[in-house]
Amino acid sequence: MPDLRPPLDPATAHIRRAVRAALEPLRGATVLVALSGGTDSLALTAAVAFEAPRLDVTAIAVTVDHALQDGSDAVAGTAAAAAGGLGLRTRIVRVTVDTEGGPEAAARTARYDALREVAEEESASAVLIAHTLDDQAETVLLGLARGAGATSLSGMPTARPDEKSDVTWLRPLLAVRRAETAAACAAASLEPWHDPHNDDSRFARVRARQLVLPQLESELGPGIAEALARTADQLREDAEAFAEMIEETIEDIVEHAEAGIAVSVAALAANPAALRHRIIRHVVASEFGQSLTRAQTLEVARLVTDWSGQGPLDLPGCRAARVSSRIVFTATP
Repeated sequence: MPDLRPPLDPATAHIRRAVRAALEPLRGATVLVALSGGTDSLALTAAVAFEAPRLDVTAIAVTVDHALQDGSDAVAGTAAAAAGGLGLRTRIVRVTVDTEGGPEAAARTARYDALREVAEEESASAVLIAHTLDDQAETVLLGLARGAGATSLSGMPTARPDEKSDVTWLRPLLAVRRAETAAACAAASLEPWHDPHNDDSRFARVRARQLVLPQLESELGPGIAEALARTADQLREDAEAFAEMIEETIEDIVEHAEAGIAVSVAALAANPAALRHRIIRHVVASEFGQSLTRAQTLEVARLVTDWSGQGPLDLPGCRAARVSSRIVFTATP
């Protein structure tokens, strides 16, 4: 008897395969899906709702209401209702967003804090986030514009353990185009919410999405977004390799000092510049919780490679000085 079922939409199939691969190692676990109600998160939620029961995974859709726009509670309710219609249990969390660091950064911090809290309450081992290949390309492009280093240009990983909890952040759609999430929603008759902030040209990411990337594609040919995403993958491999090298090296060249930490000048000088600079940044980040700019890193490196008696350097959260055969980092008030 012929199979009369309509063929599965290609975009839907692609997204389901990506979600299945992310959920496969989590059989028997509980996961959260971050659902804004937008196209990407709605397509992700629909795929999770289909795949999770087949893998014995309990999935909960969580919508964070940032309360930044009139009617945000109604938007959150509509998103939750859509997830409920797909068979998922839903939760809506209302948060307060301060202004520190700018509205985008503040909203992101509040959102991730809320998701982390719900994950703890629900004993969830992972949170799925709907970033796509297009988001990855925009991240790399903006990093290039800022002159960021390889770590920043490596973009978003598909899986990242949280630094503050036991949860893992999963991004199964990083190989999926935004056009595919729109097609998947249309195929499933799902009506996504369109965030007006996504069309607000005050935000650099919106300008990159609507103006810069299309212009690059027009002038240089198609495939720019995919190329930027590949660049992120390659740089992430490099960053991971350097991180392993630093872990292997750091114990032999670092020692505790009064009110801080010291690094051997000879050992730093013996390493290539790329590794030397990463060791300097790693020491400051791990010991004092601060990030150095490239200019600051190079000034510290000059204490090793171009020593002419210069005095201590004031850095974020610490001071660096050459003392005999060591670079000594000490905390500042």
